[in-house]
Amino acid sequence: MRGQVKTSSGDALLRTATRYSAGRCLALCLLTVASAGVGLLLPYVIGRTVDALFAAHAAGAADSVSGDVGHWLLIAAALVGGLMLLDCCEGVLTGTTNARTTAWLRGRLVRHVLAAGPGATARFPAGDLVARLVGGTAQAGPAPATVAALAATLVLPVGAIVALGLTDLWLVAAFLVGAPALALLLRTFARASSDCVAAYLRAQGDIATRLTEAIGGARTIAAAHTADREATRVLEPLPRLVHQGLRLWRVQGRASAGAVTLAPLLQITVIATAGVLLLRHQLSVGELLAASRYAALATGVGMLVGDIATLARTRAAGQRLGDVLDEPAPRHGDARLGDGGGRLELRGVTVRRDGRTVLDHVDLTVPAGETLAVVGASGAGKSLLAALAGRLADPDDGTVLLDGTPLPELSRTELRAAIGYAFERPTLLGDTLADTIALGPDPRTTHPDRVVGAAEAAHADGFVRRLPDGYATACADAPLSGGEAQRLGLARAFAHGGRLLVLDDALSSLDMITEREIAAALLRHAPGTTRLVVAHRATTAARATTVAWLDAGSVRALGPHERLWHDPAYRAVFAGDGDSAGVGGAA
Repeated sequence: MRGQVKTSSGDALLRTATRYSAGRCLALCLLTVASAGVGLLLPYVIGRTVDALFAAHAAGAADSVSGDVGHWLLIAAALVGGLMLLDCCEGVLTGTTNARTTAWLRGRLVRHVLAAGPGATARFPAGDLVARLVGGTAQAGPAPATVAALAATLVLPVGAIVALGLTDLWLVAAFLVGAPALALLLRTFARASSDCVAAYLRAQGDIATRLTEAIGGARTIAAAHTADREATRVLEPLPRLVHQGLRLWRVQGRASAGAVTLAPLLQITVIATAGVLLLRHQLSVGELLAASRYAALATGVGMLVGDIATLARTRAAGQRLGDVLDEPAPRHGDARLGDGGGRLELRGVTVRRDGRTVLDHVDLTVPAGETLAVVGASGAGKSLLAALAGRLADPDDGTVLLDGTPLPELSRTELRAAIGYAFERPTLLGDTLADTIALGPDPRTTHPDRVVGAAEAAHADGFVRRLPDGYATACADAPLSGGEAQRLGLARAFAHGGRLLVLDDALSSLDMITEREIAAALLRHAPGTTRLVVAHRATTAARATTVAWLDAGSVRALGPHERLWHDPAYRAVFAGDGDSAGVGGAA
């Protein structure tokens, strides 16, 4: 059933893409059908020209090129010129339609991935996701143009068969003797090629995933001198990729070989039948010539091998894109927050990941204006709880409320205006450092005074001003340490404001002095804001109003840090934290 859903989503996406390019597809279909019509008319005109030549010769006319012969020659020349023009227009329209559809698919997928947020990036590895959004869309893009062009591919052989019937019914009968074998060949090829392409794309995505991981860890690989081993790991799926690629070529080769074998046999059968009819004076020489050409066009059903291969490739790629769209984007309501200071509530919240319960019926309340530190061992669900607080993730069961309103009922604008975020590894988005601090839905954050004020609160103003271009420094050109990047992320959160500020381990890369200064500034900078802080340091937890100690998916204890510190198991959470001894002594 799951596979059927993926197929349905992929096919639906390709149908939508076809409707998006409906005008171009219709024009392309008309062009290809017109080209097929000209191609079908040309053998008839050539046959009539040959008959006119024989008639002129039999009549002893000296100027045999004149009269009917010249008339038919002009028509033939016009048809050839028209065929060339139609082919040129078809090529241009096909290329532009493919590019337009590919661009639309990429826009659709990118918007969906960004709207789905962490849900999409958690389900698909980064490399595989990029491979789908870039390579997958390029492979699925030709689908509408291929379907439109398929009309001509079918019109040409079907029209040729009809033309054979109009010439003489015995010619159709001769052709239809071998037609079922050709149809069976095409059906077998369509099934086999679809399986090959799907397996090929999976192997391609696996390599992209491993390569992205290796690029991200390039410094670690270099330091460990494991480049050869890592290259072997990245290229491990390569034999699978090669096998599926060769398998596809073999399948296509066998289908082409079968078509090439059957087509001449069918043509010979039709021409032999036409020859017999010529000897019986039931056909003219021109009609025999036309029949031989129609037989070649009728066996052009074998040309469908290429079109079927393209369709199989686009459909397999479309299914992988549909798989991405199956990851739902969170839905938003239209509610607005009433009066309140940012009271956060989690009621019976349960979250499961890969069949494992990470958070189990968590009940937690953060009063307005207070600071809650979330602590726990690695894997306890701290970052997941922080994601739930800002609706970067939704619980499987239970409800998260802000000032009494469930987060899913809020509009997207209201939600993002109310909640600010800072992360452990912030991504610097925007052209300049000022842009990355101002990033957010509120236009007020772009005001220079607000940007500078937020940077000062995050202790980022000093190192930013030391850069040659200051706040106008391009993000890509700024040589930032991990701690400096974190301070810019904090500055962005401060500039954003809101009722709730979520810091997901956003102080971990700071030295102890800077961390202490920023923690104090945090309370001064947003005194009316509720704060939820994922803490790995005891000093950070000590500055919070309340500490929520997560253990085995539940809140093991809730209270001030000084009281919890007396529990050896709680102190063990901070084992390895360089400042824990001092906190313990103070406590």
